[in-house]
Amino acid sequence: MTVRKAWIVAGAALAVGLSFVMLLVVGVFIVAGNLAGGVGGASKALAKGAVPAAYQGIVQKWGNLCPAINPALLAAQLYQESGFNPKAKSPAAAQGIAQFIPGTWATHGVDGDGDGDRDVWDPKDAIPSAASYDCKLASYVKDVPGDATKNMLASYNAGAYAVIKYGGVPPYKETQNYVKTITTLEASFAAPVSRVDPSKQAAGAIYYAQKKLGTPYLWGGEGTAADGGRFDCSGLTQAAYESVGITLPRVANDQWNAGAHPARDELLPGDLVFFSDDLDNSRAIRHVGIYVGGGYMIDAPRTGAVIRFDPIDTPDYFGATRVTEDGAKALPTTV
Repeated sequence: MTVRKAWIVAGAALAVGLSFVMLLVVGVFIVAGNLAGGVGGASKALAKGAVPAAYQGIVQKWGNLCPAINPALLAAQLYQESGFNPKAKSPAAAQGIAQFIPGTWATHGVDGDGDGDRDVWDPKDAIPSAASYDCKLASYVKDVPGDATKNMLASYNAGAYAVIKYGGVPPYKETQNYVKTITTLEASFAAPVSRVDPSKQAAGAIYYAQKKLGTPYLWGGEGTAADGGRFDCSGLTQAAYESVGITLPRVANDQWNAGAHPARDELLPGDLVFFSDDLDNSRAIRHVGIYVGGGYMIDAPRTGAVIRFDPIDTPDYFGATRVTEDGAKALPTTV
């Protein structure tokens, strides 16, 4: 079927489709109100594919090294530091997947895989070293009042002495932001154990996306005048959430980390839905759309197509993210 014919067929159902979407828009507001104040904490297990498969077992094992950390928290730190890039190097000479500076590595690096060396560039050493260092910091501040994990993260950023001096997370804006960022990102790497609260901005994001139905796809498109108002998949989702005040990263595999991950049978309109050829690695995600209910999403599929309704239940369906404002704010600007 040609693109033109496909759009004519889609157009025949458009009135019904738009009515369906608008009902969903109203429904999302109702659900958001009814479920406000939702549920409690996240699981300590990793969400499906949250960590590249090569590191999944290491993060799960070493993330349970001490009570102050867990696998999702350790994953959040690694993502924040390097985006799981074992070759990452910062201008401050921080090295590897865990971004150790040489002096800290010399003192706290461990031989995680037992091969007789400590290699900052080898994730089998660097990830265990990150967990070990976290736990060492936690031991330094174990008698400080307050949340042990937050005190540990504050020690990582500001030093254990500052945490001891102030009797908890010190009143430094950078340190407080660091603690909030990592603990917020933790939810995007954890497998939820119960219902995930709906996003209050979801209806507005759907409303934006449905107004773009029929717009031609443009690789790299962000909907600007220079792009002729055209989008690619993540450009559309970014613009839809920008319209309700939430700034998402530009590419799909980073948008995955903008919130917690509801199961397929828990999807709500406004959730982002993701697709990948590697179902064990969120860094390999290649497509994203906005779920509208009934097993369908609005997406910008590919060159030669237009923004349209598409089914989500395909073999490459990876999972979903319920976008939150805090989750989006916590994402690093570069990974």
